[in-house]
Amino acid sequence: MGADPALLRIGNASGFYGDRFDALREMLTGGPLDVLTGDYLAELTMLILGRDRLKDPTRGYAKSFLRQLEDGLGLAVERGVRIVTNAGGLNPAGLADAVREVAEKAGVSVRVAHVEGDDLLGRGGWGEGVLTANAYLGGGGIAACLRAGADVVVTGRVTDAALVSGAAQAHFGWRPQDLDQLAGAVAAGHVLECGTQATGGNYSFFGAHDLRRPGFPLAEIAADGSSVITKHPGTGGAVTLGTVTAQLLYETSGARYAGPDVTARLDTVRLTEEAPDRVRIAPVRGEAPPPTLKAGLTRLGGWRNEVTFVLTGLDVPAKAALVRRQMEAALDAAEHRPAEVRWTLARTDRDDADVQEEASALLRLVVRDADQDAVGRVVSGAAVELALASYPGFHVTAPPGKGTPYGVFEAVAVDAAEVPHRAVLPDGTRVSSQPAPDTRELVRLPDPDLPEPLPAAGTRRAPLGLVAGARSGDKGGSANVGVWARTEQGWRWLAHELTVERFRQLLPETAGLPVDRHVLPNLRALNFVVDGLLGEGVAAQARFDPQAKAVGEWLRARHMDIPEVLL
Repeated sequence: MGADPALLRIGNASGFYGDRFDALREMLTGGPLDVLTGDYLAELTMLILGRDRLKDPTRGYAKSFLRQLEDGLGLAVERGVRIVTNAGGLNPAGLADAVREVAEKAGVSVRVAHVEGDDLLGRGGWGEGVLTANAYLGGGGIAACLRAGADVVVTGRVTDAALVSGAAQAHFGWRPQDLDQLAGAVAAGHVLECGTQATGGNYSFFGAHDLRRPGFPLAEIAADGSSVITKHPGTGGAVTLGTVTAQLLYETSGARYAGPDVTARLDTVRLTEEAPDRVRIAPVRGEAPPPTLKAGLTRLGGWRNEVTFVLTGLDVPAKAALVRRQMEAALDAAEHRPAEVRWTLARTDRDDADVQEEASALLRLVVRDADQDAVGRVVSGAAVELALASYPGFHVTAPPGKGTPYGVFEAVAVDAAEVPHRAVLPDGTRVSSQPAPDTRELVRLPDPDLPEPLPAAGTRRAPLGLVAGARSGDKGGSANVGVWARTEQGWRWLAHELTVERFRQLLPETAGLPVDRHVLPNLRALNFVVDGLLGEGVAAQARFDPQAKAVGEWLRARHMDIPEVLL
C-alpha cells in the first residue's frame, strides 16, 4: 500500500492491447501502490475484439491480461494492490469469470467485480454491418465495485481516464458535484492512460533521456484532486514538464475535455516540476459533463489491397507514370474495377546514393471495395504480370496478396440517461450508477488573449522542432496535433506565427480539410484538430500513417523563419 494514507497512489501497467507484458510485475514490485490500472482498449481494438467475438461468443476480451495475472495476481494480493482494467472489452463478465479461474488455480483468494452496460449493440438501429456499439462510461461503476471491497475490477468500454478517476472517487468519497476534484483525477488519468508516453516514450526531445526501458507512470492523487505524476525509483525514462505536457495534449481537442462524470478545463491546468521525475498537476477546474455520452460504432467497411512498387535510380517520375498507366489499364479491363484506387509517390530517393535503398522511391497503390474479388487477384495478378514488362529494376516490397478486410469507426452521441451503467459487485449484486445530476452542453470556448509578440529581430530558416515539441494522435477520422513551446519567449513567437493558415502551408495534406486551432496559454501550447485526415478512422488505414502518430514530428521537421534569439 502507499506510504502516505492521505494520498492515493495509482500506477499504470498497460497503454494498449499488446503493451510490455512484464509491466504488471514491474509495477507491483517496483514500489508502493494502492491501485494498478491497465488500459487495453482503443478504437481499432474494439474492432479486433468484435471479430474475435464473431468466431467465439465467449471471447471478446484482452486475453493477454489473463496471462499477466497468472504471474501477478498473487503479488497484487500480497501487497494489497487493487487492479482496475478495461481489458473486459466486449465481454467484461466473461473476463471476470476467467479471473476467478486464474485465482482458483493459483490458490489466491480475490474478490472480483465488473462493470457492464456499455454494450449497446442489442439496442439496434445502428444501420447495417455494425460489429460493435459501445458507450464510453465514467468512473461510477468502478467506484461502486471498489467500495464493495473488490480486489479486481474489470470493465468494458469506459473512458481511459475513468480507470483512475473511478478509483479516486471510491477512495476519497467524492460526490458528483465535486467537479474540481473529479477534473483533477481525470487529468491525472489522461496522463497515465498511455503508459510510457508519460515517461519519455514517443517524446519529441527523446535524446535527453535514457529510453532503453522507460518505467511506467504513477500518480499520487490527493483529496483535493491535485496530483503528482512520477514513476518508481530506478526505472528508465523521465517525468518532466515536457513529457506531461505532451501527454495532456495527446488525442484532445479544445480547452474543454469532456467525459461522463466531468468536463475538465485543460486551459486551467498548471504544471510544476517539484523535483526530478515529479510533476504536479494543480489546479484543474471542472464543469458539469455534457448530457450525452460518446458511443463508438465499428463495422467492417470492406476489403483493401496494397502494392508498393520500388523505383530505383534515374527517371523516377517517368517510371511511376509507366507502371501507373499499366496498372490502371489492367484495372479498367477488369470485370469489376475497385471502387477506390489511390496512388502516392514517396520520394525517399536521393542522388548519387551509396546504398541502393537510399536510391529508391516508393510508389504505393491502395485499392478498396465492398467485394473481396475486386481487390484480390485483379490487383495482385496485374502487379505480378508486370514483373518483366515494366520499368527497369521492377520489384515490389512484398508479394501482393488477396486483400484484407478493413474497418470503419464512427462516433455518435447517446443520451446518458438511456445507458444502463451497472456495477456487478463481488457477491453478484447489481448496482446502477446514475448519470450526472447536472449537465452542461459542450460549447467551444473562445480563444484567450495571445501573449505579447516578440519584438521584430533577425530570423533564420530552421526546423520548427528546434524550438517546439509536438505530439499527435487519432480520434475517429480526425487527427490532433498538439504543439508546445519550450520557453516563454518561444511561446510568444509560436502563438502568433503558427496560425491555421501557416499550419496548412506546412502540412499540405491538411490544406483542403477543416482545421481548428485551440490556444492553451498555461501549457504554452496550441492544439490543432484536423477533421477527416484519417478518413473513416484508424482501422480504415486511409493514409501512410493511419493513426496520425507522426504528423507532429512531420510538422516539427518543416522549416520556418525562426527568430535568432530562440535559436
